[in-house]
Amino acid sequence: MNRPSLDEDLNESEDLGSGLGLRPESRVERRANRRKARARRGFGCFAGLISLLVVGSLVAGAVIGFGKGKDALEQMFAAPDYTGEGTGSVVVEITQGQSSQSIADTLEKKGVVKSARAFERAARDDPRSRQVQAGTYTLHKEMSAKAALELMLNPAKSILITRISFRSGQTKAEVSDTLQKSKLKLPAGAAAAAMAKPAALGLPAYAKYNPEGFLYPGTYDIPKGATAYTILKLMTAQYAKNAAALDLVKTAQRKKLDPYQAVIVASIIGAETNRPQDYAKVARVIYNRLQAGKMLQMDSTIHYVVGRDGGVFTSSEQREIDSPYNTYKVKGLPPTPINSPTKDTLRAAINPAAGSWMYFTLVNLDTGETAFASSADEHLQNVKKLQTWCAAHKGRC
Repeated sequence: MNRPSLDEDLNESEDLGSGLGLRPESRVERRANRRKARARRGFGCFAGLISLLVVGSLVAGAVIGFGKGKDALEQMFAAPDYTGEGTGSVVVEITQGQSSQSIADTLEKKGVVKSARAFERAARDDPRSRQVQAGTYTLHKEMSAKAALELMLNPAKSILITRISFRSGQTKAEVSDTLQKSKLKLPAGAAAAAMAKPAALGLPAYAKYNPEGFLYPGTYDIPKGATAYTILKLMTAQYAKNAAALDLVKTAQRKKLDPYQAVIVASIIGAETNRPQDYAKVARVIYNRLQAGKMLQMDSTIHYVVGRDGGVFTSSEQREIDSPYNTYKVKGLPPTPINSPTKDTLRAAINPAAGSWMYFTLVNLDTGETAFASSADEHLQNVKKLQTWCAAHKGRC
């Protein structure tokens, strides 16, 4: 099919324009109109670009505004926190598998950080927090959360250096001796000097400024730089914790007992028997004898004065000594505890068993078996059992 030439197309356009009653455009006019159209298209693109820039600026402003707003919100709801490295020393125990939230709660309760939330955020922002080890730490009071975390991440500076064990039934003199002979290498006489200043040891008000009976037995993690005071305060704090768990003061008062006397009774219980199942029964014997106005006649109270010579019982000469601790000659309880009682003996002292027993005696030193009696005749029969056992085990009694 033949196509018209360009000139023919132009002529045809002119003819069509003529047929509509319009003046035909000249070639010059057509060129001018094309320039205007290109200009309009260019302006449109430019206007679109301007619009995009405006919108972009608004979005950017919104983002920046949001960032500032977020900062403001974080400031507004910031977790309370201390600043600096803190002062003094606080012993904090972290157990195996303890969560960061639980650690944070512990630190807040101990007064190390101002809020658990501050420590949680510090731990969240520091991947090394997963490396915190279980152990006993020496930290400071009122530390910033970040400083507390840093110190915990440096066990060489914060973890204990040794452990010391104090057996149940030790007297304050024996505790002092254990301290002096420990790996801590305390200055000579440091433990005894600390004992002589009980006001600094954190004793309960009813302790009558005497640490005897309040140096709780057990194994203690000793922090670096610890003094005799530090260790003795750990022991009295442990006593306070166990006494609180037993609600010792209120329970004793409900039963018309003086809490100090309850501690004295607990110390006698622990010295007289090593069988937990007999603790409450021994307590009952003590209270029954006190109520009846009888002397306690406990060898353990005399041992406190004369010291133990390896024997279980006391001699007739020892039972004649002149001392307020000689319960063969003096009615009532001794004036102070005679050793460091445990939670179990404290519990027995404020919760004695029900019974009419007035006497008890060991009948087997190997097993600790103890026989209880309500009458003197019954008690004599039990004493014969003990004598039979002693005869069969020469040198043991």
